[in-house]
Amino acid sequence: MAENLAGQLGIDIIGLTSRRFPDGETYLRIDREQVSDCVIVVASLEHPDEKALPLIFAADLLREFGAKRIILVAPYLAYMRQDKRFEAGEAITSLSFAYLLSEQFDALITVEPHLHRHADLNELYAIPSIAIRVAPELAAWVQAHTRNPLLIGPDSESKQWVREIANQLNAPYVVLKKIRQGDREVSVSLPDIGAWPDRQPVIVDDIISTGQTMIAAIKKLVQAGFAAPDCIGVHAIFAEAAYQQLAAAGGGRIVTTDSITHHSNAIGLAASITASIRELLCE
Repeated sequence: MAENLAGQLGIDIIGLTSRRFPDGETYLRIDREQVSDCVIVVASLEHPDEKALPLIFAADLLREFGAKRIILVAPYLAYMRQDKRFEAGEAITSLSFAYLLSEQFDALITVEPHLHRHADLNELYAIPSIAIRVAPELAAWVQAHTRNPLLIGPDSESKQWVREIANQLNAPYVVLKKIRQGDREVSVSLPDIGAWPDRQPVIVDDIISTGQTMIAAIKKLVQAGFAAPDCIGVHAIFAEAAYQQLAAAGGGRIVTTDSITHHSNAIGLAASITASIRELLCE
């Protein structure tokens, strides 16, 4: 991703060496004795607990070597789901993480963050922040690869993506109702979709983590007599054996964007991210 962005922007890449000492501490080194006034750090933040401290060290190191403005490009932004206190004593980690990054960076670019209870990323982050919408890229993939699609949202939170994609394709869409029994157990109910028996189902969600929501949706659709549904996710978390379980569930193609590197990546985001970087650089 960094190489792709640097090529489109016509800028150099700073080499960064990172490793862990035997005691678990982080070693960092850049291959420059001086950096430019503005530096762009590209770091998708899956496995955030492993990445957060080295990321902070990298920001400090870049400032020590001359950076006056550091833009964080985090195609996947972690710690967005815990956005309220569901039970007494819980940490609202989305606020804590936003404070941590806002202290270290001067601007943030991310892709489809999980903004369920916030209208805008700037409600959380104290720095200029851009949240890129990728419905056009998802719609373009569906248009190029699927005939007569029926867009499926696996839960109410996915409605925003599904509706936008369906509108761009002039295709029908439905949203399933999800009941969560735990972190790894969900069930879904299927609305009446008998009006579109010959349509190709395409399930769209922002994050594929355990994959259980999509798996439940696939089973319902196949039981209803539909073709094996294609599955599109923006962020390819695929916790544990989620990808293998999803592939075995009876669905069709599994496709994701390249916000997180995974062999399912088929939808590139570099053009949209480059446009957002240019927008920030012009401020």
